[in-house]
Amino acid sequence: MLDHVFTQLVGSHRHAFEAALLQRQAVEERFQVDVFLGDVSFETSYSLPGEERPARIRVDTSLDWPTWSQTAYRSWAIGEEPDELPEVLVEIAFRVQGLAGIPEVAPLIEVLPDKLEVLGDEPLVRGSATIEQVLPDDSGDSPECAIEVSYEGSCQLDESLLENPASLDDALAPLGRSVASVLVRIGDLPFAFRPAQSPPT
Repeated sequence: MLDHVFTQLVGSHRHAFEAALLQRQAVEERFQVDVFLGDVSFETSYSLPGEERPARIRVDTSLDWPTWSQTAYRSWAIGEEPDELPEVLVEIAFRVQGLAGIPEVAPLIEVLPDKLEVLGDEPLVRGSATIEQVLPDDSGDSPECAIEVSYEGSCQLDESLLENPASLDDALAPLGRSVASVLVRIGDLPFAFRPAQSPPT
């Protein structure tokens, strides 16, 4: 079930990233509801302006609004004292794809911060790098690779945000600027990309 504070969070997330002049990859956007568990999630992707479609360098974000947080929020909304304030689960992944070979991990890690501040006192912690490799078919093409580093954590929504969800715009603004800065630094790295595919005629 949709709650006002979560829909505001989604809108504030969009506002923060677009105010930082990032370009939304609309085809990658998903709003999903788990019909069995009731969890609600929102996923979207952004890149720097002028990136190809699909973007070679992008950031993927995921916001999860679990059932227990929905219950806590509704309890708070009717004046009850919930055992815990609601939380949103957040994942932010920086991805470089379309690479011509297996990349060096160290240069990417060097330009990524150890943590990302989102909401509340608990930052998102950087995880390990993941490398994907698509093996070539019989055409003889070289393998296509991608590298991804994600940040994961839970962000508690304190009472000031619950009382005034519109304040999420200001709360998330620094995140948009931080993500844009990281994407610029990644874009300066000397990755070797496969040639862009020509659109079908």
